[in-house]
Amino acid sequence: MDQTVTRAALSERAADATGMSRIDTAQVGERMFELIGEALKSGETVKLTGFGTLEVRSRAERIGRNPRTGDQHRIAPRQTVVLIPSARLREALDELAQK
Repeated sequence: MDQTVTRAALSERAADATGMSRIDTAQVGERMFELIGEALKSGETVKLTGFGTLEVRSRAERIGRNPRTGDQHRIAPRQTVVLIPSARLREALDELAQK
C-alpha cells in the first residue's frame, strides 16, 4: 500500500475500463477536479456517493511547536478540506485492515 496513484494513472485506468481514449478520460477527470474545486471554494459540500463527502472546515488559530528546538510559533487560522468517507468506503477499508 505504499504506492501513489496519479491523475495520469487514473485516466489510463478509466480509458481501459471505458474504451475511451486517454486524452478524453484525462479531460473529463480534469474538468471534474475543476468543478469540485470551484464548489469547495464557494463553500459548498461535495458528496461523491459511494466514496465520501468533501467539505470545507475552519481551523482556529493555535500555537505550534518546533519539535527540534521546542520554539513556539503561531499557526494562523485557515480553511481546510476534509474527506468524510462513505459507509461503503469505510467498510472496504476495515476489511483490508483485518487481513
